[in-house]
Amino acid sequence: MDLRQRASEWIAHDPDPITRQELSELDDAALAERFAGPLTFGTAGLRGRIGGGESLMNIATVTRATAGLAAWLNSRIDAPHVVVGCDARHRSADFAQATAETLSGAGVRVTLLPAAEPTPLTSFAVRHLNADAGVMVTASHNPAQDNGYKVYLGGRAVEHDHERGVQLISPADKEIAERIAEAAPADQIVRTTDNVTPAGESVRQAYLERAVSLIGQRERDIKIVITAMHGVGGAMLSEALANAGFANVIPVAQQQEPDPDFPTVAFPNPEEDGALDLAMETAEAEGAELILALDPDADRCSVAIKTDGKWTQLSGDMVGGLLGEDMSSAAEGGTVACSVVSSQLLRAIAKRHGLTFRQTLTGFKWIGRQEGLIFGFEEALGYCTDPVAVRDKDGITACLRVADLADRVGIASAIDALGTAYGYYVTVPLTLRMSDISLAVKALEGFVAHPPRELGGSQVVEFSDLGSGYEGLPPTPGRLLHTAAGDRIVVRPSGTEPKLKCYIEVQGDSYEQARERANALKQELAEHFA
Repeated sequence: MDLRQRASEWIAHDPDPITRQELSELDDAALAERFAGPLTFGTAGLRGRIGGGESLMNIATVTRATAGLAAWLNSRIDAPHVVVGCDARHRSADFAQATAETLSGAGVRVTLLPAAEPTPLTSFAVRHLNADAGVMVTASHNPAQDNGYKVYLGGRAVEHDHERGVQLISPADKEIAERIAEAAPADQIVRTTDNVTPAGESVRQAYLERAVSLIGQRERDIKIVITAMHGVGGAMLSEALANAGFANVIPVAQQQEPDPDFPTVAFPNPEEDGALDLAMETAEAEGAELILALDPDADRCSVAIKTDGKWTQLSGDMVGGLLGEDMSSAAEGGTVACSVVSSQLLRAIAKRHGLTFRQTLTGFKWIGRQEGLIFGFEEALGYCTDPVAVRDKDGITACLRVADLADRVGIASAIDALGTAYGYYVTVPLTLRMSDISLAVKALEGFVAHPPRELGGSQVVEFSDLGSGYEGLPPTPGRLLHTAAGDRIVVRPSGTEPKLKCYIEVQGDSYEQARERANALKQELAEHFA
């Protein structure tokens, strides 16, 4: 079929009048973008721009994806049970309702969580309710025009307990994708509410009680500013902190309530420059000691403290080291894990405390399924601090643990203690944005063809291919470098965005000296790719 025929066929079977009307008004150039091929289902589920057509996120694509998931579950499990949750992005509640009704129509029992709740609640609910799967409608910290569909497996859909409540991986993603390709047009897929049960407040309350139990309840005087980044975590984080005894918590008023347009930030990701500006202004005005920031679906946590008279945002690696040391020092055996692009400080922490260390590929679909896990993190502000209950990154519980550490020890003191005990680790990122993902791949290929022989005046002594499987890891695109001075650099293309990412780690005699060297290496690498 030509483009117009394909579009007409899609419109005829689109159950949503909003996107039917939208598509009918587009010219050929716009339609070509909407029909560039079906939205791909993979280990991240679905993610893309909201709008009509096979290549975007809409009721039709969500319905067909859910039909494929239901067919896969029904082929493996008798009377499966699935939890469905959503954030507060544009169309999230609509997509969650379509998901629940499609599952129900396929004979699947559904627990529908309240709308506009954090992603960790869905992961928690899969384990808490012993569900066979979970679906979370969210695009995390993507731009406002995006949405997504994340799948967790649990219950009878996986073999081992440490896999329950973790995001799916291959071969399940490929098998589900095959079922999606076989699904009927969206308007021919049965949707009912017969097997849908609203969760009410019981699951949310169970999550909150579990989260607070991690640090206990007592009076705490530390003054904290929190921001929800216009997402869904503000109310839950405020309630959790209050229940744990933190009486001086000030939300950033402009960002506390959900707003899918994210009006006060250029990009709704606490990693981005300027994202914490309002939080820092509020903290300065209120005389706060600590800033805790969530991303829009509340599965990530960012931390800022005041040092030398100015507010400084901590790296994800530093927060991972602080939480890793605090939790490992109290542990009696177990495993700690981080991604290959994250700081190697956690390896040193594990060795000192007699714990098992595991290095994984990027993503909590790998970190969360490590057997015996007691703590896991990745440098992109993700921390799994309670894998018994949530085997995924969880910004709420991470914020609670950071607040508790700040109250007991002080973050600056804990950072100094880390340096004294393990050496002064500093990491800095370098992101090279491209116009297309293929250009990021080509940039990496050029780097491989002409690698640097030295960096920062030190010889490159290792140039390993992550694509060949590094230290037993599954193959993944990228290169890992070590210099004679002990610098560690990972270069890899982003799996979801058109950019090349460099992760630079330096150990120095002080944080200041290590930071200077890391920034010099960053500049040198940027020039290498220019």
